[in-house]
Amino acid sequence: MTARVTIESLDQEGRGIAHADGKVIFIEGALTGEVVSYASYRKKPSFELAQMTELHRAASIRVEPKCAHYGVCGGCSMQHLEPRVQVAVKQRILEDSLARIGRVKPETILPAIYGQSWGYRERARISAKYVIKKSKMLVGFHEKRSSFVADMQNCEILAPKIASLIEPLAKLIEGLSIRDKLPQIEVAVGEHVYVLVLRVMAPPSGEDEALLRAFADLHQIQFWLQSKGPETIVPFYPLDAPALSYSLPEFGVVMPFAPGEFTQVNSELNRVMISRAMRLLRPKEGERIADFFCGLGNFTLPIARSGAQVLGIEGSDALVKRAEQNAAYNNLSANTEFSARNLFEMDEAGLVALGKFDKWLIDPPRDGAMELVKSITPEIAPALIVYVSCNPATLARDAAELVQRGYTLKSAGVMNMFPQTSHVESIAVFERT
Repeated sequence: MTARVTIESLDQEGRGIAHADGKVIFIEGALTGEVVSYASYRKKPSFELAQMTELHRAASIRVEPKCAHYGVCGGCSMQHLEPRVQVAVKQRILEDSLARIGRVKPETILPAIYGQSWGYRERARISAKYVIKKSKMLVGFHEKRSSFVADMQNCEILAPKIASLIEPLAKLIEGLSIRDKLPQIEVAVGEHVYVLVLRVMAPPSGEDEALLRAFADLHQIQFWLQSKGPETIVPFYPLDAPALSYSLPEFGVVMPFAPGEFTQVNSELNRVMISRAMRLLRPKEGERIADFFCGLGNFTLPIARSGAQVLGIEGSDALVKRAEQNAAYNNLSANTEFSARNLFEMDEAGLVALGKFDKWLIDPPRDGAMELVKSITPEIAPALIVYVSCNPATLARDAAELVQRGYTLKSAGVMNMFPQTSHVESIAVFERT
């Protein structure tokens, strides 16, 4: 008889946490308060990773997953949890991380930022593979804990137009001479164009090119091709398609970008996130503000629109060049300056050399910004830091360092940039005391 356990809480991946035989059991698909049976797929001396096999008592917050492929496809992990509760879980994860890792508590919890629960994803990397056993081409995300491509006909979180192309794309690629040399499709949605970047490990034949052109015309999309690294991404057809871009109407900013450049997957939430960040940062004319990990200028240009002078720093030379172009495109070059440097190797001397700033905005990748915050000295410490995070653990770690350097965590809250997934995006405000 399979053992039953009661789920006590959820972890950062949205898995149910239970205890059995002196171990912690992390159970996919289970929710707080539920009684479930499970099967373990990984066993360690102190914990096990498991999948729920039977639900004996359901929680009131459980809902029927919308996607027919949920549980097989690895793209989502929270569709069985009511969307508003997903956000509450993420808020708890943020608060728990700050308390447990950083030993800090925000003075104020910011209201959570919501958006569309479905059809929001405008950036994605999906796989393509011809499966001999199934005698068919599969296009989609990988299965959970697997390198296999999920057999999917639709996707509820992708932008609807892209989701509707999953089956037509599979049929198209199956008919190409290079079907076994086309393992990946990069999706980039702009306000005026839908782009699909085909990773081609061999050049398409003349017949392949004709099929691609016909598909692009029929479905009103643009194909780009990538033969090797990101630098090889080039437009294929149609060449007169509109440029990729997104807009920030509140700040009168339009941001052109290339398919391989980083942008947020959720443009609606990105607008709301920037609006909140600007209200928290309160940039003013005459201030000097640093935007660390600035990317293509997502926060830099809205800050500059206030009249403040902004230095954007980013590790990628290509993104710095794009940020400079975007500043010029929006007539903000006079208020902006950009520099390429590795912020993970920042030290005290390097930070001092940048000069004194009134305020900082930090938007690092998952690794956080430890070297940067460790380099703060009293002489150059900004009065205010707004920290945008995609990893509660590294935010909490960096928060502890900032508190050690004389800052108070004034407020923090989550932004549901990735509904139906366990990904936690958040924003925090630190003031020097």
